[in-house]
Amino acid sequence: MLRVLLLQLVFVLLLVSGCVESPPVTMTPLEIQSVQTREYEESKEVVFPSVVSVFQDLGYSITSADKYTGLIAAESAARSDAATQFWLGMTDVSQTKATGFVETIGNFTRIRLNFVEVRQTSSGYGQQDRQDTPILDAEIYQSAFEKIETAIFIRSN
Repeated sequence: MLRVLLLQLVFVLLLVSGCVESPPVTMTPLEIQSVQTREYEESKEVVFPSVVSVFQDLGYSITSADKYTGLIAAESAARSDAATQFWLGMTDVSQTKATGFVETIGNFTRIRLNFVEVRQTSSGYGQQDRQDTPILDAEIYQSAFEKIETAIFIRSN
């Protein structure tokens, strides 16, 4: 009986908290691109492995990387909420996926990074849901680019 009451309380709390949404980010595509992009005066042969190594240093597993196209895909380890699984009988798994695009334009090599938070839920009844949320926090990108600049400096000297 107590467990049923606890489940009902958790369900009501989830309904109430599910109604609260954070305000949408109102950045223009050009503003997003400026946060996610940097140019360097180094060759693609130096920049590409620097981005790959920084993704690995940040804890990402590289799922694919092609120096010819310049595309790098990576993902973080998945995190699961054991309490949700125990109390509600559903899984709630989240992870971050990252991509990097490295291209040569004239005498510069341009990098564009993209981070996305992926959250997947599934219930014991076979229902599944997935929510992808772009990460647009400029500090996260700035931190990643600082690490890439250090890796480029080490590789070029």
